Amino acid sequence: MMKVQILGTGCPKCKALEANAIKAIEEASLDATIEKITDIDQIMDMGVMMTPALAVDGEVLSVGKVLNKDQILALVKGGR
Repeated sequence: MMKVQILGTGCPKCKALEANAIKAIEEASLDATIEKITDIDQIMDMGVMMTPALAVDGEVLSVGKVLNKDQILALVKGGR
């Protein structure tokens, strides 16, 4: 099972990225879970200095952007 991680402190952009990730996973019927990471130390340990960020299975794929559902799908389906 894939783990999609949303890294952010809960700002509106972070919430928008999370909502788009949920839509992408549901619409594509992906076998994935979503994990919110809000701890700033953990976010920085992953090398992220600007939020929101999106990671899949621990690999950071996007930083500082609110991706739409199609962009998220492209990343999680292997367009990394």
